[in-house]
Amino acid sequence: MHLANVNGRGSVIIDNRVIDVEEATDGSISSDPMELANNLNHSILSELTLNDGSPQLDESKLGPPIPRPGKIIAIAINYRSHAEEAKKEIPTEPHVMAKFPTCVTGPYSDIPMRDLEMVDYEAELVLAIGKSGLSISKANAWEHIAGIMLGNDISDRNEQFRLPLKQFSMAKSYDHFGPIGPVLVTPDGFDNPEDLNISLNVDGEERQNARTGDFIFSIPVLIEWLSRYVTLNPGDLIFTGTPGGVGDSMDPPTYIRDGQIVEATLEGVGSLRNRFITGDMK
Repeated sequence: MHLANVNGRGSVIIDNRVIDVEEATDGSISSDPMELANNLNHSILSELTLNDGSPQLDESKLGPPIPRPGKIIAIAINYRSHAEEAKKEIPTEPHVMAKFPTCVTGPYSDIPMRDLEMVDYEAELVLAIGKSGLSISKANAWEHIAGIMLGNDISDRNEQFRLPLKQFSMAKSYDHFGPIGPVLVTPDGFDNPEDLNISLNVDGEERQNARTGDFIFSIPVLIEWLSRYVTLNPGDLIFTGTPGGVGDSMDPPTYIRDGQIVEATLEGVGSLRNRFITGDMK
């Protein structure tokens, strides 16, 4: 299934047409897009069908599929290519940071950069949790996943590496620094949800291109490892890491400038297209 936030309402997308969840279920599932991240609703949603009144999807109406995540966990260095360009050893266990939920924004939103000069991109596969769990085994990991989205883990590299304390979580959590979407695709919507092409370009210039099958820590490993420490709840998000090609590792380092368009794409999910602008959001 392809699930979406259309004009603030939870929706199912079939053949580029929209089924409003609340209307189609006679109110048994509310219009709140957060309901899309509850696996208990998926059997009902999977049975919904188009009718003559189902409108065509207007992509400009798409918002973040999971607009109010309880928590966002981000994984650093989960592709060998990124470890190599960052001159880091291959990690032996996941390295975790946080993105604050208020960073979430839509798949086509403008991204305000304030007066920052070292803003960078990171295309990432994003997991949405759909079933609560603590100490989840690798064998059962996919039972706890509502679906897959695409995300851009936008970062202020100056703040991220500023001494004396490196502020990773703060640097990645400014408002609007977490575009996600464009839709949430349930695991059964992929031939192999653990091996997808992911790419990113800036003003049409390719910067990142990899396959998620190159993860250092697979999706089941991440779910098992993270749930050793914290309960994963429906609506929680996991940014799973970015491949090589980030601007900070270019020679010379190359950061996003005013007016540039960053487009990321994930196989089977779609694309984010965000314009970066100097200043605050008006």
